[in-house]
Amino acid sequence: MESLASVNTTEVTEFILVGLSNHPKAQIAFFCALVVIYSVTLVGNSVIIFVVRIDGQLHTPMYFFLSNLSFLDICYTTSSVPHLLSNGFRDFPTISYTSCYAQMTISLFLGMTECLLLAVMAYDRLVAISNPLRYTIIMNNRVCLQMAVSTWVSAFFLSVTPIIAIPAHYCGHNVINHFTCEIQAMLKLVCSDTPINLILGLVISVATLPLPFSFILISYIRIVVAVLRIRSTEARLKAFSTCSSHLTVVTIFFGTAIYMYVKPQSKESQDQDKIVSVFYGVVTPMLNPLIYTLRNKDVKGALRKITRKKES
Repeated sequence: MESLASVNTTEVTEFILVGLSNHPKAQIAFFCALVVIYSVTLVGNSVIIFVVRIDGQLHTPMYFFLSNLSFLDICYTTSSVPHLLSNGFRDFPTISYTSCYAQMTISLFLGMTECLLLAVMAYDRLVAISNPLRYTIIMNNRVCLQMAVSTWVSAFFLSVTPIIAIPAHYCGHNVINHFTCEIQAMLKLVCSDTPINLILGLVISVATLPLPFSFILISYIRIVVAVLRIRSTEARLKAFSTCSSHLTVVTIFFGTAIYMYVKPQSKESQDQDKIVSVFYGVVTPMLNPLIYTLRNKDVKGALRKITRKKES
């Protein structure tokens, strides 16, 4: 490994990905697990998009943003899993400098989009519960579309601008102890003086993790206050149930992402970071459709109606 990472004076033209494991049996287990997880992710999220589009009762802001989340999860896993599967049984697979940077930027962009989209979904639930009579007026189709587009555009500029503005130099360090071109793993290989890069990385981390997460926490505190003012116990339970799926997804995604990106980083790569990356980048997109379908009566009802129509 040390010989592969030897320093020289030439610029790096390609990177070597260590992958999840070098043990043959572990590689087979990881490969099979990833195939199953990726398949469930594609099918589950595609079903949610299809059901929301077909069933007129689901043409509401909540399910509009949910279909956006499902589409985002499909893109997120597709940005890394197929490449990971293709390299599953190769020893030290290589990836070109350009392809690696493209993969890193796309993954960063999609991850930031999910952070911001989850915050938008929390705001939608806040308006629905705290101001139900004016909900359809406040969250009309035009506003929902503007919020969704703003989420994607903001994440794009947040992820692309620092990478284009301040390129890093690697000077021969080209072994990435990761299964993909993940930004934290790549920063550990930078040999140039990069205080500005690190500052920008910190700003981006704060802008896309603690700030949206804080906004979500404040939104749910206000939701709890609004729900406690409801006199009917049944109405309270219904209000809480509409938020439970989203809150579960937020806890899983932000919990693992904050651990990965906000904790202090060392120059030495850690294998546990790869496991955490697999969880929030691969497992979470698979869990999202399961959480929303198993805990959502409207989605389950729509699925039953579609199934009955096909059977008849």
